[in-house]
Parts: sequence; C-alpha cells; structure tokens
Amino acid sequence: MAGRASAQAALETRRSVLCAAAELASVEGLDSVTIGRLADRLGMSKAGVIGQFRSKEKLQLETVDLVLEDVRTRVWQPVCHLDAGLPRLLAVCASWVRYAVDPGYAGGCLLTQVTYDYDGRTGAVHDRIAEGRARWRDTLRRDIDAAVAAGDLPPGTDAPQVVYGLESLAAGITPARLLHGDNQTEDWALRGMHAILGVPSTD
Repeated sequence: MAGRASAQAALETRRSVLCAAAELASVEGLDSVTIGRLADRLGMSKAGVIGQFRSKEKLQLETVDLVLEDVRTRVWQPVCHLDAGLPRLLAVCASWVRYAVDPGYAGGCLLTQVTYDYDGRTGAVHDRIAEGRARWRDTLRRDIDAAVAAGDLPPGTDAPQVVYGLESLAAGITPARLLHGDNQTEDWALRGMHAILGVPSTD
C-alpha cells in the first residue's frame, strides 16, 4: 500500500509540474519553461523537478502532450459519439470555439501559442506539435469526406482548404480576445466556420 501511495504522489507531483509549465508557457512561451522557474513557482527543489523529467526538452514534450490531451478531452470527446459527417463536424466547431475562447490558461489557447513558437524550427518539440496537429487535421478531413459522401457538402469540396479555414478561425480567437479586447469572438468564429461549411448560422 505504501508503494502504491508513493507512486500516486509522484504522479500527482508530475501533473502539478506539467500544469504549472502549461500555465507559464501560455503567457511567456514554451522556451520560458525552465526547471528553475517551475521549482520557484511550486516551492520545490530543482532536483525534485528535474528528477521528474530529466531534461528541459523532456519537460517541454510532456507539456505539449498535456495540451494535446486537453484539446482531445474538451473538443473531441464530447462530440465523438455523434454521427460522422456534418452533424459531428458542426458539433466539433462549437466545442472547438468554446475551448479556444476559454482554454483554462491565462495566455489563451496554448496549442496556438506553441504552434507559433515552433512552426519554423526543427527538433523533437516541433515534431511532437506537428504530429498532434496532423492527427487533428486528419480527424476533421474524415468528417468532411463523410459529409460529402452523405450529400451534406457539395461534391468536389476541397477538404484541406476547409480544414485550413477552420483552423485559421480557431487560431484567431486568442489574439482577437487578448490583444484587441474583442468580446464576440465565439460568435464571430462560429459564424465564420458555418460560412466555410456552407450552412446557415444558428443565431
């Protein structure tokens, strides 16, 4: 029992470090996440933090994994049971916009932040972000293709272009809110997504 409790405590400590890393990265970028800064934030020793992850890169990779899992849990899981195609695609747009408006990080959508930080670089962190985003794009494309097959979207719909448009609207939410103070981003983004899909807005 003692061993199980110790393992659980270690997992909880690891989770606390990753959550602190994500919060810091959302405001100052992933490069700002260092062992020393996290130790100060959490009242831990540097040895205690580095013992969890072994290196800064490992810490950054697991922070990216945390954010990707958060997006999957909050955007995809609530709608994955719906019928494939347009019904699920519209529901995905709604949950995606809600997440982008209120991702739970002070600096807005962290996936958008780390993408901008690393899109022009090379290395393991870049590759992890690219892999996660590629999986999301594939998920969207499958529902777009299903919607075309069902006759809900026109034949010849350019799925990659639709995905690009949806991504662009979602990515624009954080700077619109935090940089410009726009408070209607949820409505604007959702209307734009519906326009890209060629369906009437629900408001």
